[in-house]
Amino acid sequence: MKRVLAIILGGGAGTRLYPLTKLRAKPAVPLAGKYRLIDIPVSNCINSEIYKIYVLTQFNSASLNRHIARAYNFSGFTEGFVEVLAAQQTPENPNWFQGTADAVRQYLWLLEEWDVDEYIILSGDHLYRMDYRLFWQRHRDTNADITISVVPMDDKRASDFGLMKIDGKGRVVDFSEKPKGDALQQMQVDTTALGLTPEEAQKMPYIASMGIYVFKKDVLIKLLKESLERTDFGKEIIPSSAKDYNVQAYLFDDYWEDIGTIEAFYEANLALTRQPHPPFSFYDENAPIYTRARYLPPTKLLDCHVTESMIGEGCILKECRIDRSVLGVRSRIEAGCLIEDSLIMGSDFYEPFSERQFNSGAHVYMGIGANSTIRRAIIDKNAHIGCDVQIVNKDRVQEAERESQGFYIRSGIVVVLKNAVIPDRTVI
Repeated sequence: MKRVLAIILGGGAGTRLYPLTKLRAKPAVPLAGKYRLIDIPVSNCINSEIYKIYVLTQFNSASLNRHIARAYNFSGFTEGFVEVLAAQQTPENPNWFQGTADAVRQYLWLLEEWDVDEYIILSGDHLYRMDYRLFWQRHRDTNADITISVVPMDDKRASDFGLMKIDGKGRVVDFSEKPKGDALQQMQVDTTALGLTPEEAQKMPYIASMGIYVFKKDVLIKLLKESLERTDFGKEIIPSSAKDYNVQAYLFDDYWEDIGTIEAFYEANLALTRQPHPPFSFYDENAPIYTRARYLPPTKLLDCHVTESMIGEGCILKECRIDRSVLGVRSRIEAGCLIEDSLIMGSDFYEPFSERQFNSGAHVYMGIGANSTIRRAIIDKNAHIGCDVQIVNKDRVQEAERESQGFYIRSGIVVVLKNAVIPDRTVI
């Protein structure tokens, strides 16, 4: 895999994940209490022995730069690196990235310099564990110019994705973006050609693009240089190249979730707490997910009741109840609190006297104040939630923007902004 260079697409403004992307790039959004989204593709690369990794981004990249610099520092005796390439103005191109392909095109001058055979292009907002060596091997075995990783789909979910048709040898012959009705039926394929059993193929007769690709180096360079008006891989570059190039499909038949929306992000995080078998596990010693080492103290629980939850390190919980929730690093939960079906992202730092006695008053401390109830919510980092606060979406509102009050509601999920202050006795 020394001949492979990885390019992780950091995404655009992350509007579907707003307000979690208000102050950070999409790949820097916290995940599972202690990780960030970018840790997933970077860890998959490292576990697949791919050590040359660029991350392309253009929005709010300060926290992403900081995380990558602190987390991924390879030895000086290797060529390995993880570097952020932010959008920049040049005399040739004064514009922002116009799409996934345009982002790669603008840095082609740098990518061309590497003596590699293939580029693997990855997305920064998916949750999955994948050995890219198998993906790359399929690319080599079929002598493909482009290989697309695909997941099998059933009838219910297929119309939400870009679908493909393949011939008997796995070559992609047709594309359709989110088809419905008769157009959807026409996209059915025999997925036994990619390795599914006949029973599995009958249940899942569609294949959807994961948005990750392997390109031959010269093919990618040629496609990007000859079609400057095409700015997106999935919608323009790859569909238009299927006639003239050998475009192959590689079937990934394991857990994969696109967590680019608030609802999908929320559900994927809470699914990690399921017992006995969550759909995705961070407890695989053979393929660990890496992140920044923080050297935090152990979590302290004082007379708490906790069920089906994940709690990051460095937390202090007092006489509270936590059900089916994920608590991030340095979370502070005071006495009498009830946290249900929620994602508490924690804090970036401790306030002075972290083990203080909590007193209600003019100052609302960081963390969750005494006797507060939080249900079906996402509390972003460094939030100050007062005492006797109810964050329960009591009116069952589906969508709301209350930025001046410190929260949004997305798909019925209350999202409290980073650094927000919610006063005592507030009811949301």
